[in-house]
Amino acid sequence: MFDRTRNLRQNPRSFMSEPNLRAQIKEMLVKNLMLQVTPEQIGDELPLFGPDGLGLDSIDALELVVSMEKTFGVGVPNSDVAGKALRTVNTIHDYILEKRAAAA
Repeated sequence: MFDRTRNLRQNPRSFMSEPNLRAQIKEMLVKNLMLQVTPEQIGDELPLFGPDGLGLDSIDALELVVSMEKTFGVGVPNSDVAGKALRTVNTIHDYILEKRAAAA
């Protein structure tokens, strides 16, 4: 049986090298928020909220939090954290890695 935690203890940066995480985040956004774009059209630094980005709103933010919990096992405790963590694909990526590292 593969012991993921043993690998993390030996190499704590192993989560940092998850090359498909950004792609998984983009797929989750498109699928769960029913966006009219493809994952490839979402830039890593594209703002998710507001008129200069994907244009997500507060309802989308709630759905995104639920989707992150289901997909990645990472919760967002409050709106202050959400405001920082859910800005772009990159900020979501970093937040997930940070939470996974803290849980290890």
